[in-house]
Amino acid sequence: MSFAPLLAAEPAVLLHALAAMTAFALGLVQFAAPKGTWPHRTIGWIWVALMAAVAVSSFWIHTIRLVGPWSPIHLLSIYTLGVLPLAVWAAHRHRVAAHRRAMITLFSGALVIAGLFTLLPGRIMHKVVFGP
Repeated sequence: MSFAPLLAAEPAVLLHALAAMTAFALGLVQFAAPKGTWPHRTIGWIWVALMAAVAVSSFWIHTIRLVGPWSPIHLLSIYTLGVLPLAVWAAHRHRVAAHRRAMITLFSGALVIAGLFTLLPGRIMHKVVFGP
């Protein structure tokens, strides 16, 4: 494993990947830690900011082009930017089930499933994990 391909990538890709990896790690902490505590809320706000950074930075990444410079992954970014404030609002309103559902959807869909596609041959993260 070598981070050299990632560190040599354009700034949007680097920001996107680092924010996604950090959000993944913090997401695991969030799922395992007690809920409703001040650490949960604090890490939650950091996680939301990281997910927003992942989604926004994706609009400067155009390696997969299906409709002009865009791909279906950009629809996921729009979805993420829409669901994040709804999930925060649900937590603020103490709608725990809606908050949990939104966060699990974002974590599993936007980070885990979409993240697995970055391991396909020819992608930067494939080079990081498996070598050139």
